[in-house]
Amino acid sequence: MRTLRGQGRPAIGLDIQPSNFTDCVGSMGDRDLVRRCLAGVRTVIHSAALHKPHVATHSDQDFIDTNITATRVLLEEGVSAGLSSFVFTSTTSTFGSALTPAPDEPAVWMTEDVLPIARNIYGETKLRAESLCELFFRRHRLPVIVLRTSRFFPEADDDAGVRAGYEIENVQANEFLHRRVDLEDVVTAHFLAVERAPSIGFGRFIVSATTPFGREDLMALRHDAASVVHRLFPDCAQLYASRGWRLFPAIDRVYVNHRAVAALKWRPKYDFRHVLNCLRAGRDFRGPLARDVGSKGYHAVEFKDGPYPVSR
Repeated sequence: MRTLRGQGRPAIGLDIQPSNFTDCVGSMGDRDLVRRCLAGVRTVIHSAALHKPHVATHSDQDFIDTNITATRVLLEEGVSAGLSSFVFTSTTSTFGSALTPAPDEPAVWMTEDVLPIARNIYGETKLRAESLCELFFRRHRLPVIVLRTSRFFPEADDDAGVRAGYEIENVQANEFLHRRVDLEDVVTAHFLAVERAPSIGFGRFIVSATTPFGREDLMALRHDAASVVHRLFPDCAQLYASRGWRLFPAIDRVYVNHRAVAALKWRPKYDFRHVLNCLRAGRDFRGPLARDVGSKGYHAVEFKDGPYPVSR
């Protein structure tokens, strides 16, 4: 919404929370409200959801109501409104247990062909919502693009061990190697999906920063990830040492954005080389949009041990 407003493009923001970018305050499960908001609208970018940080504070039924039932309301009313495209913000968390290889196996090369194995109610309901999107394309020919985004939130990691062992910036810099994307690149991918949906029909794409790794690196990443990074980026050791940072000793999955790049003509600007360039120049490696948005949190209260009450 910030970017659309900044570009002078007409858009309606629907959210349960009031803000400078919310035009209609209410639930996307409210069919009458959704119908009114969709009058004259050509496309929907559906990025609302209950997320993983809500698993400990919301019931399974809450997740079903928000992530599945309300998505169906948007799709049904979108068909009635004659939308030209529908973009659904999904998550790489849908892959679930498929993200974790056995100890003696190489890191997983995560493409859209990997079969998801839901790990919790969040991943399960996002998967079901993806299936609804595909169904509405097949049944009603509604052009739909599903974007499985990797991490772009600014909050500290939900793993207590990671939080204790690394600074937030160190963790997120490391993640640009294999599982993070900058918010500006996420927004760009959504806008391209809006444009490409009518010609694609239905598509599902991973949206993550371009990894420097290849398939040939996957076994080494499980046992000595730093050696792979230092081979690819000889200047990394000195730049990290100047900040007191450390690379992860092991990496278990690598998100691959090849299909989004090819089909959407997406060109992500932010990657690990960008991170190192910023370290050298003494700049924040986050894009301007990420800095402007900052942390909005997930709950109305703060928790003692982290930004949300879930350990994994």
